[in-house]
Amino acid sequence: MSFGVLDQAMGLFAVTNIDDIVILALFFAQGAGHRGAARAVALGQYLGFLVILAVSVAAAFGATFLPEGAIPYLGLLPLALGIKAAVQAWRRRDDPGEDKAGEGRGPKILEVAAVTFANGGDNIGVYVPVFATAGVGGMTGYVAVFLVLVAVWLVAGRFFATRAAIAKALSRWGHILLPVVLIGIGLLILVEGGAFGR
Repeated sequence: MSFGVLDQAMGLFAVTNIDDIVILALFFAQGAGHRGAARAVALGQYLGFLVILAVSVAAAFGATFLPEGAIPYLGLLPLALGIKAAVQAWRRRDDPGEDKAGEGRGPKILEVAAVTFANGGDNIGVYVPVFATAGVGGMTGYVAVFLVLVAVWLVAGRFFATRAAIAKALSRWGHILLPVVLIGIGLLILVEGGAFGR
């Protein structure tokens, strides 16, 4: 792989996934103190991103699993998860013994994967033309770099979630921030994708 492709792949990943660090930090904070939560976040992030890559690679070769008009409706996934998290936070608001940030449990693999995939709908639109013009060798290079950078993103998300000041804020406000961020992402995907008309 040439340095040009490496640089382009790193830049493309960073630009299309910068918001994921915040989401990962929130998921890691939600899972703080829950056994296996960090593994669930990592597996969910990889699973969701692998689906993004699979759809992008297939589309680059001419196969389309998702009609273009369906991509904005991926916003319904984080929207539904955000509403669910908000309802759980509301139900536990008066229970001082309840773990607010963790909501009594850590994040689930499929929840993290669903949010990652839905938030990556715009990634697919960017990756497909890049993959299609890169050829098989270039596409393989992009995919390899992206998969390494997912690990870097996971480390960064966990790093932010475990810094004393950030961890304290997420512990206190994470049960509110997670649903707000998920609902916001869902609405943004729906609106920017034209789900409500242009």
